Amino acid sequence: MTAGHLAVIDMQHVFADPASPWATPRYADAVAGVRSLLPAFAGRVTFTRFLAPGRPTGAWRAYYDQWPFALQPPDAELWQLSEEFAEHTGHVVDAPTFGKWTPRLAARVGPDSRLVLAGVSTECCVLSTALAAADAGTEVLVVSDACAGVDDDSHLKALQIMELYRPLVRVTTVDDLLAESGP
Repeated sequence: MTAGHLAVIDMQHVFADPASPWATPRYADAVAGVRSLLPAFAGRVTFTRFLAPGRPTGAWRAYYDQWPFALQPPDAELWQLSEEFAEHTGHVVDAPTFGKWTPRLAARVGPDSRLVLAGVSTECCVLSTALAAADAGTEVLVVSDACAGVDDDSHLKALQIMELYRPLVRVTTVDDLLAESGP
């Protein structure tokens, strides 16, 4: 069993649907990576969902002026976990922010624990979550092949940026992470 807590970031319809303005082209690759990780984190997995606020404030007003399609209630289909993860509703953290390092997720991970991140999109919500958790003193591992970005270049750049935060943030792969725990 792999040490730490797995947070699966925003594996939702809005990012899975190729017709969505927020489609993540390699979403299926991230799904495969996440599915490989789930058994190793039995009972220590939190899924997150990005949700639009009821009423955007501050700079979020301009953001939703650019993306008005997203101003839908929390129960809208676009915000639901995609079919591959629909049964994983036991531990879900919702947030109207890119970063998902909320008090709820921090409590689930616990003090002095390791946070393993997978999901979408690498250059937005995964990056924002990783940096906030690292600032809080949590060891963060980002599983590169269980994440996907808006495009390959953005994904790779985000991984390179996160790698600059070593030893607080470390980029790894599914195989390397699972091999850490040994046979």
